[in-house]
Amino acid sequence: MTTTSSVTGAAQETDTFPRQQARTQRFTLGNPRSFAVSPDGSRVAFLRSRHGTDPVTCLWVLDVGTGRERLVADPAAIGAGSAGPDALDPQERARRERARERASGIVGFATDSALQIAAFALAGRIIVADLTGEAGGSGIRELTAALAPAADPRPDPAGRRVAYVAGGALRVIDLASGEDRAVAEPAQGSGVTFGLAEFVAAEEMGRMRGYWWAPDGSALLAARVDDSPVRRWYIADPANPDRPARQVGYPAAGTPNADVSLVLVSLDGGQESRLTEVTWDREAFPYLVTVCWDEPATEPPLIVVQTRDQRRMRLLAADTGTGATSPVREDSDPHWVEIIPGVPARTGDGRIAWTADVAGTRRLLVASAAELGGAAAEPVTPDGLHVREILGTDGQTVLFTASGEDPAEIGLWAHGPAGLSRIRADGVPDGVATGQRAGGTTVLASRSLDTSELSVAVLRAGGQADGAAQATPVARIASLAERPHLPAPRPELFWAGERRIRTALLLPSGHTPGTARLPVLMAPYGGPHGQQVLAAQGVFLGPQWLAEQGFGVVVADGRGTPGRGTDWERTMAGDMATPALEDQVEALHAAASRCPDLDLSRVGILGWSFGGYLSALAVLRRPDVFHAAVAGAPVTDWRLYDTHYTERYLGHPDENPETYERNSLLADAPGLRRPLLIIHGLADDNVVVAHSLRLSSALLAAGRPHAVLPLSGVTHMASQEQVAENLLLLQVDFLRRALNGAADG
Repeated sequence: MTTTSSVTGAAQETDTFPRQQARTQRFTLGNPRSFAVSPDGSRVAFLRSRHGTDPVTCLWVLDVGTGRERLVADPAAIGAGSAGPDALDPQERARRERARERASGIVGFATDSALQIAAFALAGRIIVADLTGEAGGSGIRELTAALAPAADPRPDPAGRRVAYVAGGALRVIDLASGEDRAVAEPAQGSGVTFGLAEFVAAEEMGRMRGYWWAPDGSALLAARVDDSPVRRWYIADPANPDRPARQVGYPAAGTPNADVSLVLVSLDGGQESRLTEVTWDREAFPYLVTVCWDEPATEPPLIVVQTRDQRRMRLLAADTGTGATSPVREDSDPHWVEIIPGVPARTGDGRIAWTADVAGTRRLLVASAAELGGAAAEPVTPDGLHVREILGTDGQTVLFTASGEDPAEIGLWAHGPAGLSRIRADGVPDGVATGQRAGGTTVLASRSLDTSELSVAVLRAGGQADGAAQATPVARIASLAERPHLPAPRPELFWAGERRIRTALLLPSGHTPGTARLPVLMAPYGGPHGQQVLAAQGVFLGPQWLAEQGFGVVVADGRGTPGRGTDWERTMAGDMATPALEDQVEALHAAASRCPDLDLSRVGILGWSFGGYLSALAVLRRPDVFHAAVAGAPVTDWRLYDTHYTERYLGHPDENPETYERNSLLADAPGLRRPLLIIHGLADDNVVVAHSLRLSSALLAAGRPHAVLPLSGVTHMASQEQVAENLLLLQVDFLRRALNGAADG
């Protein structure tokens, strides 16, 4: 299908949907994101590119009172707008890969507590921008005294200094004098870094940072990471044999992790910083999950640590004088304790926001340290409302996202002095929401099934955020994303089978019931932390395009996917394969019972990452149901995947070797009798290409025909425009031919 569109500053051109989806980075370009609200609620800083095909992200500020947007920092004007991935420092490139960041330009920023300045890195340089508009001139300043390449610059809360990481050292630069110095520096060649997140923290724990400022700016807490115990792997570029292989530290299941500790860096001693080790039982709790050091300044910093088997998580309070820690709370589970984004958080009166699993529901706790550690902490959210993420606090109000009975819908909620309320705005339908709040100003970013557009409304206190039912936005932040060249998806969402699997069915827009039998495509992720059936039209753009190619498309979120409560998630314990595959089969049959036009003699399945594992699993173990598969970047042998993710579900491989064998695909290779296309990026450092190569070798040894498509220079994201476009076309062509052959046979 083709159509004609206009792009700002460009001539009209004809696009296919795959090309448009690739150019727009899945329609994310031009969308506002990364909101920060000033303490008085008068300003909102955010990131957005200039239009829907512009990959260079700029920094903007909205004046809430007038509703006017102001461009604060444009990387092109600063001279770093076109810096591509090859120009990035390796640490920054790895950070973006862990964050699945596809855009360029300003991809992240940090501010002082008053939201007066922002700091960010561009091409390894540190830029500080005035967010108030009062500085005169451009309001942009490069910190030329800083070492390069610099990573993760963050102003102190008072806006007097900026900390950053360079050469593995944590450094601080004074904004008034320009003086730059290392405050925590490793020995040369030691394999130690200060202020950076290690691989499993960034990839699996959601912790992208490695240092935290004290509320008064007098000190920092910094992660000290010794990566030397981690085994080295080598990722080669076969297309360029003159280049040496890239060495990476990869902690595969059962192998050593990085040694991570925490130091308190005091800056009160003039030129010399003082380092104090923060102590806890690191042998029992080796994982540093996160740190919370927020106002009020009189409260101690909070540290969350976890055992290697992840069955115990401990919340600690640290003494900033001695580095000693004391336990506040400990949670345990016979399978694992889930890490919830944003937990813990502090309210303005010093209480701690935490979550607890109560009778299958993840509920919000807001209590003092003494109450949280005892029996006095009662959940403030009801049974059946599953907390997904804590987004922050505003005074005594906690902002969070949660799902009720329907996991496809994610609402924005607040708990404060007025009680519990869901944040809604006039003209914004329910769907999938997130947001930020400060000074009584709430940013509500929402998607729905009515449109593929992102809606961003700015609300003021006195509306529903304080208990009322609905609020009228005082301002809106525009999305500049392109409209898809595609009929609007109209997925039929339903509960499939006895397990009530949340499922979506999409048909070609021109299909008339009873006129044609449709081959079926299952398009799952189907694993932990990955949800695809959401009340948001935009997530179904890819599946709808597949439907337009003449398929009935079924998307199902089976057991293990988020939003359904702890019992649903923990069905994956010890078995990543059986529940996931059973639920795809059940959803397929339920869809066919609702739509008799689905032809169950021609069923294909395609997916990426865990979805790739599930796709290969489907044709290997259930060839009676699935007739062809495309497996993108599949995990095939869980011994090759990282410690924190794999051991959570399968345990330690030395203690549970039979569990790893049952979940591996390699032993199933002799049973392949359906067409299988394996796709893998050769530069992937998350699911390394060895997974696909080992499966291919096992298939070859068994004499089973299959196809392998290697992607030179491509990582786990596969975000290059030409690759992303043509991959869609190649997959559809393979599946169409394979399923037509199944029908002929």
